[in-house]
Parts: sequence; C-alpha cells; structure tokens
Amino acid sequence: MMRGEKVGLRARHSEDIPVFQAELYNDVVTRTRVDSRPWVPVPEGTEKTPNAAGAQVESATPFSVVELETGELAGEAGLWGIDTHNRLAHLGISLRPAFRGRGLATDVVRVLCAYGFAVRGLRRLQIETLADNAPMIATARRAGFTLEGTLRSSAWVYGGFADEVILGLLAEEWRE
Repeated sequence: MMRGEKVGLRARHSEDIPVFQAELYNDVVTRTRVDSRPWVPVPEGTEKTPNAAGAQVESATPFSVVELETGELAGEAGLWGIDTHNRLAHLGISLRPAFRGRGLATDVVRVLCAYGFAVRGLRRLQIETLADNAPMIATARRAGFTLEGTLRSSAWVYGGFADEVILGLLAEEWRE
C-alpha cells in the first residue's frame, strides 16, 4: 500500500467492486462527469464492470482508496493512458459521496504523483476535468499542478457539451 497523510492506495479487492458499482458507477449523472466513455448499464456481478478487480491493463493502474484513520474504502483512483515512451500518464480520482469534502482528495492526488514520478519514473502527469469542477481544480492546484488550458465544448455530459480544463505537473516541479 502506498500511504499519504490521510489515505492509502492499495490494489482493488473483489469486495470493493459492489461498492464502486452502487455508489460510483450507477450514479449516472456523476459518472458522465468523470468518464469520457458513455455510461451503459452493467449488471451486478458481471466481469464487464469497469471497476473489476484484476482488470489492469498495461496502460492503466487502478487503486482503491482507503481512509487511514478508519480503514474504510473511500473511493477509487489511478493512472490511465500511461505512455511509457513519452513517460506521461493521466490521473483520475473518484471518492464515494460520504468521503467527499473531508480533505482526502489532495492527499490522493499527492500519493498518485509519488507513484507516477517515484515508482513509475514518469516525467509528466496530467488531469483533465470539467471546467466547472472547482473542487478538482483546487485539489490539483494544491498538489502543484498548473492550469494549462481549456478545451472548449469538448465533453459530452448528460445531454450537453461542456468545457474541460487541462492541468499538468512535471517531475521536476513535483515536491514530495
């Protein structure tokens, strides 16, 4: 497990999957805001869930987020679109509703940065989020990310297009 001040990142366990399915994946409106892929209904217990334990691919490293104080499953996070040639990856997090607003997100991002830069030897980490996602933008900024630009009307979100922003952090800018 990789540890921060408030959270730990560990491998996904099979018992995490029903929680992710119920609280994160099946919340259609929220899911369309955090994933560029279209939401489709996935039956419980199927291996087709995007949250499946052991469903790792070379270009992604999914983690379960655990709140260290309570030991409870707080959400999911990971690196995706890992490009070993250009040494970059994208970063994403999704906390369960009961764990939002508790100051965990910045710690999650910092631990993911440690994983990406110190463990994987990446040179750049990037976050794409909706322009109206002020909590994620603030979290990324607190973790040292720089706002690099806006992609106008680039995301289809529950019936309409929305702007996305790109935030980046280079290895030499990262402070553990």
